[in-house]
Amino acid sequence: MNILITTKLPIQGFEAISQHNIIMPQQSKFTTNELITLIEQCDILIPTYDYPITQNILQHAKQLKLIANFGIGFNNIDINYAKEHKIAVTNTVDPVIEPTAEHTFTLMLAIAHRTAELDRKMRLSNDIEIGVMNNLGVSLYGKTLGIIGMGRIGQSIAQRAIACGMKVIYHNRHKVQTTMDVTYIETKEKLLQMSDFIIPMVPYTPQTHHLINDEAYKYIKQGAILINTSRGAVVDEKRLVQALKEKHLWGAALDVYENEPYITPELLTLDNVLLSPHIGTGTIDGRIAMCQRVAQNINNFLTNKQPIDYVVKPQD
Repeated sequence: MNILITTKLPIQGFEAISQHNIIMPQQSKFTTNELITLIEQCDILIPTYDYPITQNILQHAKQLKLIANFGIGFNNIDINYAKEHKIAVTNTVDPVIEPTAEHTFTLMLAIAHRTAELDRKMRLSNDIEIGVMNNLGVSLYGKTLGIIGMGRIGQSIAQRAIACGMKVIYHNRHKVQTTMDVTYIETKEKLLQMSDFIIPMVPYTPQTHHLINDEAYKYIKQGAILINTSRGAVVDEKRLVQALKEKHLWGAALDVYENEPYITPELLTLDNVLLSPHIGTGTIDGRIAMCQRVAQNINNFLTNKQPIDYVVKPQD
């Protein structure tokens, strides 16, 4: 099989499919034109979550059988085209859970304690005042964390929050069966009213577009903190800037952006926002595990076993 990878990834993660012809760029990623040329003889495509696989690319694929996406999200792929042309699609679910939960919790701690802001000021300013009532953050202990979307990542975040003495509430399409000390809240609006920290952890769909919008701020309590590591467009970025400027939100921490790679310029100027460059799964351990999961999905597909992470089945 000819297996085409859009982006340079840790080759050691693909040992399980090393018997096949693996085509991977030597530097960073293939250009769109390069990919269009290479995909003509490609049986399996491995795109990364940040590489758009559009109809313009896919229409050149003469023998493509599987798109094994590197990432849990798959909005980078023209799913309708894949379904119409009987191309299977898989993603990587389990390997991203713990790295994403870790990074989300890191951002929550860092924005609450103003870690990045104060580090920056210590380095750049000679007159930062060190004193008992200066440079204060807010505690996590005893506060209420509201999670919208209690999937596996949401549950992993909840475990960390409980360990830090937080009360965890969640809103989900259905009540989750769990032994954790968490409370199900029937409406998003009630959750927003109750939460000191808010984490939307939902897939990006038409229904979740601008989930945190102007209407949501009617319920979000004054001084709450928002953390988004799901998908950028889940949060209305323009309205977020307004809420940060008006101090409706005490702060926000973002790993994803509404129009990536573009970032709303005002976000770069505000002290009460913490930014990271879409690295929720960004550990070397996580990247290798994701490669291994992709390889496992491919092997299962080729041996007529059920791939673990089907998004689109060949018969869809």
